[in-house]
Amino acid sequence: MQAKPTYHADGLLQIAADAAAEAARLIRTATGSRGSLVWEEKGSADFVTDVDRGAESAIVRLIRSRCPEASIIGEELSPEASIGGSGISFIVDPLDGTTNFLHGYPEFAVSIGVTIGPDLVAGVVENVTKAETFTALRNGGAFLNGEPISVSRQTEPSRALIGTGFPFKRHDLLERYARQFVEVSRHTAGVRRAGSAALDLANTACGRFDGFWELVLAPWDIAAGVLIVREAGGIVTDIAGRDKQIAHGAVVAGNRDIHSWLLRTIHDAGAHDIDTPQ
Repeated sequence: MQAKPTYHADGLLQIAADAAAEAARLIRTATGSRGSLVWEEKGSADFVTDVDRGAESAIVRLIRSRCPEASIIGEELSPEASIGGSGISFIVDPLDGTTNFLHGYPEFAVSIGVTIGPDLVAGVVENVTKAETFTALRNGGAFLNGEPISVSRQTEPSRALIGTGFPFKRHDLLERYARQFVEVSRHTAGVRRAGSAALDLANTACGRFDGFWELVLAPWDIAAGVLIVREAGGIVTDIAGRDKQIAHGAVVAGNRDIHSWLLRTIHDAGAHDIDTPQ
């Protein structure tokens, strides 16, 4: 009987990075044909196209060829699959920022996180429109194009630039979010909403953002980014301040000082725990 291969985190990261690069290549190739794509609406302001599916298929083929026993979890693949079982799982968003892609707004990415059992061990975010690959290994640091990165050292909210995302799938949360937005905006240097949570987290990890929060995110939106921020020295929690699990719900991230301030500010604006399945 042939023994099963042993996979280490660095090998799994290489598989994820190669898969993300292949998907990004396909997306770039399709950029010129955006005008002919059919927009399929999954929900309010939530779209999917053949480019998403093509990128997803490329990722699946590569992972299956190198790690056939792994589970592959994603919005279009197996969204109800359990994360944190006993084996290896690749948690995939083949095109994070589909609406941006469809409009030619240059902020979209491929995101792949890897778990072994319950542990998040590797992650890659490939910025499709720039030559930027963010990677991280558990207890191995975070990198941009192979160079170490770290979260910002900014401690003053008045000088902080904060990333965010609107709860566009949950209109019932818009008023609550608006109160949070007002309070964060009032006390910081600025707030930015670019439309790709994977890139928002990556930008927090390398210090471009001092903090980030969003109320409604899925596991495939955040799996890679959560690890990249943590390995860059940052903190990522849910809205109650608990270590963020790779699950549906809210995310608050940043360096220690800005994360603490941001969490307190959104609570003062009337937030409460909304980390329930979407």
